[in-house]
Amino acid sequence: MGEHVFLKVMPTMSVGRAIKSKKLTPKFLGPYQILRCVGHVAYEMDLPPFLANLHNVFYVLQLRKYNLDPTHVFELDTMQVHEDLTYESLPTRIED
Repeated sequence: MGEHVFLKVMPTMSVGRAIKSKKLTPKFLGPYQILRCVGHVAYEMDLPPFLANLHNVFYVLQLRKYNLDPTHVFELDTMQVHEDLTYESLPTRIED
């Protein structure tokens, strides 16, 4: 309880009818604080409002431990994560 962890997500993009994962997109969100342990292998998380569509209890394999460091500065990303822990990554274009 009280520790911080990263939440594993799967980035996907639609190509025709197939859904493929992009290799260099982020695979973890966070860090988020653990509120309590639910059973032996599940944890309840304190999620931000933009992840309100997700259930806040996650299996231990979907989490990665974060060692708290006060020098780290995180910017909140406003991506929409689906209920199956995937999000659609849009192609970007490099101008210069």
